[in-house]
This record gives sequence, C-alpha cells and structure tokens, in this order.
Amino acid sequence: MASSSGNSSGSQLLQNSGSEGDLQHVMDQRKRKRMQSNRESARRSRMRKQQHLDELTAQVTQLRKENGQILTSINITTQHYTNVEAENSVLRAQMAELSQRLESLTEILNYINGNNNNGVFETEPGQLLQTGSTAADHNSFMNPWNNSLYSNQPIMAAADMLQY
Repeated sequence: MASSSGNSSGSQLLQNSGSEGDLQHVMDQRKRKRMQSNRESARRSRMRKQQHLDELTAQVTQLRKENGQILTSINITTQHYTNVEAENSVLRAQMAELSQRLESLTEILNYINGNNNNGVFETEPGQLLQTGSTAADHNSFMNPWNNSLYSNQPIMAAADMLQY
C-alpha cells in the first residue's frame, strides 16, 4: 500500500506538475492578455490626451485670433473717438469764436440803436433806415464815402471791432 500510495501520490505529482504547467501557461496567457490590454488602454489614453491637447491648441489659436480682432476693433474705435474729439474741439472753438462775434455785433447794433434812436430803426438785420429819408438818403447813409457830409469826418472804431 505504501507503494500504491507512493504511486498514486507520484501520479498526482505528475498530474500536478502537468496541471502546474498548464496553470503556468494559463497564467502567462492571462498576464500577456493583461499586458496587451494595459498597452491598448495606455495607447487609448495617450490618444485621448493628444486629442485633448490638439483641441486646446486649436482653442488657443482661435482665442488669439479673436483677441487680435478685438484689439483691432478697439484700436479703430479709439482712433474714431480721437478723431471725433478733435473735431468736437475744433467745433467748440469755432462756436466760441462765432459767439464772440455775435456778441460784438449785438453790442455794435445796441450802440448804434441806442445812440441813433432819433429816427433810425432797423429794417432788416444789419440794415438801418432813417425815418423820412428818401432812397438817395438811404444809399448815402449806407455808403458814407458818397456823402460829402461824412468825407471830412474821422472814422471811429471800437477796439473789439478790429479783432475780426
């Protein structure tokens, strides 16, 4: 019996060593499959990372392009603003000058109307007419060089009249 148990244990050893070989073979196959699966998973992960990097690079390019367009738009708008400000400044200066001229002319008219209130009145803006005068008198009044009465008279001007 000892021999049979030795034989049976020997046959089990043969079976176990055969099974161990098969088991080792199966484990090696599983290890190879796992390694292959890991390699494939790593490859997919690298591809996803590369795709994400490509998308981010494209987004950076697009954002830089949009940023350049916005900066160009800002520069154009700033230039237009500067031009409008310069034009407004010129117009304000012209308005101030014209306001001063109008004020001076108004003062002149007030002076003329105030001193010559005896029979002189304004028919149209800037045209004065003396009551009871004829057309010849009117022409001589408006053009003093034709009137001999004014030929020897000095011409008086106010200082602010000479500014313009």
